[in-house]
Amino acid sequence: MPQLTLKQNFIPAAWAKSGAAAFQAPSAWMDRPTGCGSVNANEQGSILCYGLRSAETTVKLDRIDIKILYELQKNGRITNVELADLVHLSPSPCLMRVKKLQSEGYIEGYSAQVNIGKLGQTLTVFTEITLKNHRQVDFARFLAVVEKIDQVIECHLVSGGYDYLMKFVTAGIAEYQTIMERLTDMDIGIDKYFSFVVLKSPIIKAHMPLPSLFPR
Repeated sequence: MPQLTLKQNFIPAAWAKSGAAAFQAPSAWMDRPTGCGSVNANEQGSILCYGLRSAETTVKLDRIDIKILYELQKNGRITNVELADLVHLSPSPCLMRVKKLQSEGYIEGYSAQVNIGKLGQTLTVFTEITLKNHRQVDFARFLAVVEKIDQVIECHLVSGGYDYLMKFVTAGIAEYQTIMERLTDMDIGIDKYFSFVVLKSPIIKAHMPLPSLFPR
C-alpha cells in the first residue's frame, strides 16, 4: 500500500557533535514529481501525493490540513471521496486542500510498503559508532561513505557516549560483517562500534502521529 513518507532534511546539530548533520538513507526515497492522481473532486481514483516538508512553512496549516496529511500517510491509495469523508469535508474543497498541500511542498512523493518477509529472511542490526575525532571534516568524511551503502537504512547523530546510531538491513550476518569490516578498514575515522541484532520487531509504525505532533 503506498504511504505518505515523512522526509527528514539534513539538520545542523550544533548542540551535539560539532555541528555535523543527521543522515537518513536516500535509498528510502523515490524521486517522484509532486502531483495528485485524482483529476476531479468526485473521481474514485487514488490520490497519490505523499511526503511531508519538514520545517519550511510557507502556508499556515489548520487542523483539517494536518488530518488530511495524517490520513494520506496511512493510506496513500485512498480516493478523494473517502478522504473527504474522513476529514469531514465535501469532495471539492478536500481536493483543493490536497492540491494546495502538494503545490506548497508539504506533499512531495510516495512509496509502497513492501512485505519483506514474503521475499525471504533478512537481518536488521542497530549499530553504535564512535568516531576518533569530532571535527566537521571528520563527520563529513564518514557520512560521504555511509550514505552510499544501500544496506544503511537510517543513520542518526545522537547525544551520549557514541556518535551515530545506524540501522542496517542485510541478507544475513555474513553480509553485515563484510560491510563493517570494509568500513573499519577504510580511513573514515571509525574508532569503535557495537552491534545489536534485532530478534523481533513487535511494533513498527509507518506513519507519524501528526495530530499530536502539530496540534491546531
